[in-house]
Amino acid sequence: MPGSPYTDLDRPPLSAARLRRALVAPNGPWARLELRTETGSTNADVAEAARAGEPEGLVVVAERQTAGRGRRGRVWQSPARAGITTSVLLRPGEAVPDRGWLPATATGYGWLPLLAGVALVEAVARLAELEATLKWPNDLLIDEAKCAGVLAEAVPGRSPDQAPAIVLGIGLNVTLRADELPVNPTGLPATSLQLAGAAATDRDPLLRALLRAVAEWYDRWRSAGGDAVASGLRDAYLAACGTVGREVRVLLPNGEALTGTATGVDQDGQLQLTTPTATRTLAAGDVLHLR
Repeated sequence: MPGSPYTDLDRPPLSAARLRRALVAPNGPWARLELRTETGSTNADVAEAARAGEPEGLVVVAERQTAGRGRRGRVWQSPARAGITTSVLLRPGEAVPDRGWLPATATGYGWLPLLAGVALVEAVARLAELEATLKWPNDLLIDEAKCAGVLAEAVPGRSPDQAPAIVLGIGLNVTLRADELPVNPTGLPATSLQLAGAAATDRDPLLRALLRAVAEWYDRWRSAGGDAVASGLRDAYLAACGTVGREVRVLLPNGEALTGTATGVDQDGQLQLTTPTATRTLAAGDVLHLR
């Protein structure tokens, strides 16, 4: 049947009922999960919900995005059911007395996309049995090709005294074929789990593992008051990061390009770059690993 989700047997549809049973309270860590056959952008959907007052814990999953976005306004698109496209709603600035969570300070919010990167590495290692690394801040690389990305966006509170919500979006290429891979404007090649030889490409367990890993790391980070060092998040990120110790070229948002050695990631998640003339701390930028 034309348009049926079962026309491509390598790409079966996800089941909202099964995902909710596994991931939504009381059996799982999330508050609500919506599965959409198609949407413009899961990040935009979750941001809209945040502006309407949706509590923390919403998960939106799309089988296909028509206007997905990456960093710096880039497009993130994938054929239907060929990848994982999901966004979650976090409110780290709000206390959660039942869990002993105090409000996290805004200075620590920069760790949330890096947290998602660590969760990606863990899920891919556990289910796909592939060794992946992170290119700062949060691109997932397999054999130096991009397989996933993360986009975090802040949504202002509805009043001046309300902390912003954070929308954390994740896109993972699962069964994309070579002729379906996106073109990266920075020149970094793309790949998918299937092309990389994954042991498993079933999106259901992959998505469950990913969302559970995000929730577990968020719990640790919140329980430590938003401290990446005390929660172990910084150490986990450094262990997964393939950028630190490499010669890199960084294109900054203002168009400036810097070349040097990535020497570390500071307590706020910023990249430390040593150039021939100075040491810089970078909050954002496109990184190219130099061989």
